[in-house]
Amino acid sequence: MTSAKFDGLIHAPTRLGIVAQLAAADWVVFKWLRDSLELSDSALSKQLTTLSDAGYVEIHKAFVGKRPRTTVRLSPAGREAFEGHVAALEEIVARSRSGAL
Repeated sequence: MTSAKFDGLIHAPTRLGIVAQLAAADWVVFKWLRDSLELSDSALSKQLTTLSDAGYVEIHKAFVGKRPRTTVRLSPAGREAFEGHVAALEEIVARSRSGAL
């Protein structure tokens, strides 16, 4: 079981959306991720670089025919960080519902 740990890097809304989408899949195509989150290429690229620098995502660039294709997935460290962050958020919500805040 993953221990609850709030992660400020993942908590930013755009990065949280990216990581949540990646958590539900193996490899995700950049274009699909961009479109599903309604981001520009540059905005998504910047956020993926931040997550990659932290070791949370793996980025693979290749060509399909003559067209470039970028795919992304959560690394094991990224998945653990996401699960810990979600657990921390769930604890916060549970405390607020019980009146223990």
